[in-house]
Amino acid sequence: MALPAKLAHDLAKKGDMVIGWKLDRAQRSELLDRFPPKFRETVADHVTLRPRVARDSELPCETAGEIVGRIDDDAGVEAMVVRIDGTTGRPDGSTYHITWSLGRGRHARESNDVIARLGWQPLDPIPIKLEPASFP
Repeated sequence: MALPAKLAHDLAKKGDMVIGWKLDRAQRSELLDRFPPKFRETVADHVTLRPRVARDSELPCETAGEIVGRIDDDAGVEAMVVRIDGTTGRPDGSTYHITWSLGRGRHARESNDVIARLGWQPLDPIPIKLEPASFP
């Protein structure tokens, strides 16, 4: 059973998985053509709802979102800001995003820090398909 994102977030118990959404594979390819990754490692894979959750956590029910912004720190972290169900704000106070690309020695978990520190540049909304998922 899928739940609204906030409820899925709030009910998840601690564990070693992540719940959120995977990007639609076909649309991912189109988006990578439209926004070529700036840094060496292409990620462009998913939107996190909540990390470190139990394997049996309920998935979110939302299946659509919009890319509404972009940020890169010119030092190895590039991310796209995503709006889901009318908000860019994750229930934990961080920002829904897709880590787009990373430079050497950088990690996807740094995207939220970059967004919090630098903000983001708005883009005209781009609808995206999202597949509720859990992943390591």
